[in-house]
Amino acid sequence: MKQLYDDLWQTDVSHPLPGLDTHAYFLRCARGNVLFYNTDHEAEIQHIADLGGIAYQYLSHRDEVGSSLQIIKERFGSALCCGVDEMAAIERSCEVDVVFSERQRHFAGIEIIPTPGHTRGSISFLYEAPHGLTYLFTGDTLFQGNGRWETLFFTNAGGSASELTNSLLLYRDIHPDVVISSGCPSGNLAVVEVGQAEWVEAIDENIRRLQQAE
Repeated sequence: MKQLYDDLWQTDVSHPLPGLDTHAYFLRCARGNVLFYNTDHEAEIQHIADLGGIAYQYLSHRDEVGSSLQIIKERFGSALCCGVDEMAAIERSCEVDVVFSERQRHFAGIEIIPTPGHTRGSISFLYEAPHGLTYLFTGDTLFQGNGRWETLFFTNAGGSASELTNSLLLYRDIHPDVVISSGCPSGNLAVVEVGQAEWVEAIDENIRRLQQAE
């Protein structure tokens, strides 16, 4: 794993589909550690063990499923968490322990933010690190593609342009220092430091594109 900040590590890249890069992120917290998204690399699961294991694994949406979910749960005794509308799809791979249906604070002050649109039950995670940075884990709600911020929705997974637009409007009121997506097209950055003006401009541009697509 690659250490990004004092408390955050990025796993090695996975390629669930040709041209798609995904990573998981290990966050060290005083009360216990967490993993955002998912990794299928055995060496990275061992590295997580070396760093003290995890108490919770947070999935942003159904595309992060895989056989490694059960391996991670059994290895660390961790609780698997997701949005309520993703639970049925995720439980085809592994039993879910905690579901979220509304915006709330959870373990270690992590804020759970429902951001439907990419899929029916996509959620994002906001964390204010003790060293001053604010991380926003967007899943696939917003990501870097072709060197710019992009988004997309899957109607076959309950996604829609209108719900995605509303979720992006929620992002406008968030002030992240670092934006961390679940997946992105190969060759793009999954972890991006942003300023507020750049962030708002990216959101507004994607809202315009979504409105044109309707």
